[in-house]
Amino acid sequence: MPNAMKTIFMIMIIGLFMMGILGNGFIGLVNFTDWVKRRKIYLVDFILTGLAITRIGLLFSLLLNGFLVVFHPEVYEYANIMRIMDNFWTISNYLSVWFATCLSIFYCLKIANFSHFLFLWLKWRINRVIPIILLASLFMSVFINFPIIEKFNEDFRSLVSRRNKRNTPILQMNNSTYFNTLVFLNLGTLFPFTVSLISFFLLILSMWRHTRKIKLNAMNGRDPSTEIHLRAMKAIISFLILFIIYCLAFLIATSSYFFPESELAMIFGEIIAVIYPSGHSFILILGNIKLRQTSLSVLQQMKNCLKGRNP
Repeated sequence: MPNAMKTIFMIMIIGLFMMGILGNGFIGLVNFTDWVKRRKIYLVDFILTGLAITRIGLLFSLLLNGFLVVFHPEVYEYANIMRIMDNFWTISNYLSVWFATCLSIFYCLKIANFSHFLFLWLKWRINRVIPIILLASLFMSVFINFPIIEKFNEDFRSLVSRRNKRNTPILQMNNSTYFNTLVFLNLGTLFPFTVSLISFFLLILSMWRHTRKIKLNAMNGRDPSTEIHLRAMKAIISFLILFIIYCLAFLIATSSYFFPESELAMIFGEIIAVIYPSGHSFILILGNIKLRQTSLSVLQQMKNCLKGRNP
């Protein structure tokens, strides 16, 4: 790979990494400071803080992997080092997905209005439901996804080793083990994605029913409840879109050694993957009243400081 391409890749991925650290670090810092002041933390702030922390870990994992792919691909042949990286990525990746899913569930239960007994039961017990979901997701990550990750990365390291030794642009597989493991690996995120999708459609249905009701009563369609519905839907739909892009980038990166331009495909996949944990943090900041007001206050203070230094 030309040095110029490596330089461009590192500039782009470091830039996206810094944006992600800035956005997620801001979310975590604001909520942690508020927690210390009030000596209590609301459930939504806890979810956002957990989401920010896990995404910071995911960003570090993606940055390190991108650096090794470009400058030290031989590291993939060292099983012990890669096992540590794989386990760290597994925990941060799956927990970040589940925290985002819990945020979707929270918005749905808090904002949507349905009279079904199951929905009401979950709504009344939301403070218990969310921690149980998070504990269950951690259990799934450790005891279910780890063995799949281990098998997948053994196959991946074997592919890298064979390619480096043979120096061939495309690897030919005699069996479909690698792709079968890759499919099972992505199925681990299918359930939380489906839950988020259901939450999104429930919010759409709730907003449609609410809008129809206020129109029948000759009220203004842009009432506060409608605005709350819209903010929640934007947060969820942005997560769904960015997560789909992230999964596609993951597929490209992990299948890159079957492409003629494998290094270019790997670089493209890594850059696109970093957009997901970086970009969604700023969408969450804009969609949360407390975070948005705090960010505007910080920007105003920075602006005043710059004016003071440059009269």
